[in-house]
Amino acid sequence: MTTQKISMEEMLSRTARFKELKASKEAFVDTRIPGHEREIFNVIGEGVTEDSILEVAITAVEGFNVTYIGADPGKGAALHSHRTVEVFYAMTGCWALYWGDKGDQEIEMATMDMVSVPAGVMRGFRNIGNKYAYMMAMHSATDAGRVTWSPKVLELARQTGLELDDDGYLLS
Repeated sequence: MTTQKISMEEMLSRTARFKELKASKEAFVDTRIPGHEREIFNVIGEGVTEDSILEVAITAVEGFNVTYIGADPGKGAALHSHRTVEVFYAMTGCWALYWGDKGDQEIEMATMDMVSVPAGVMRGFRNIGNKYAYMMAMHSATDAGRVTWSPKVLELARQTGLELDDDGYLLS
């Protein structure tokens, strides 16, 4: 059996260097709501990002998307759901993952912990450590779809001036 050959140029197109990643501070409709400020880095594929101009480091998407999230203590994502499984991996620091229609269930994640959230479950997360930390989110699809937000989150976002268009991208 022979293996697939790949050139250096192609392998480099499939390489993401952290120091070269471009972040968005408004990648989602909730990012102006106090407590939900964070940075989003699209590593593999667009994922579920609502910022249509956020650059993607690796465009070859073959069954999954990877996003890095950076947040200060107490900051993270508001309640939302996806049509795909979402896996969270605490790269640094400590994080809380909360879920349920009201976010009333919660599990703490230490560095290197991982949680797999089933499709359709309302979930959110926040940095519960004492310094800026990173988490990785992976979606189990080539096309990860769009975010479904809690109606309360969408109303709070409108009050900050952020809304989504019919395709699920932020209106500017």
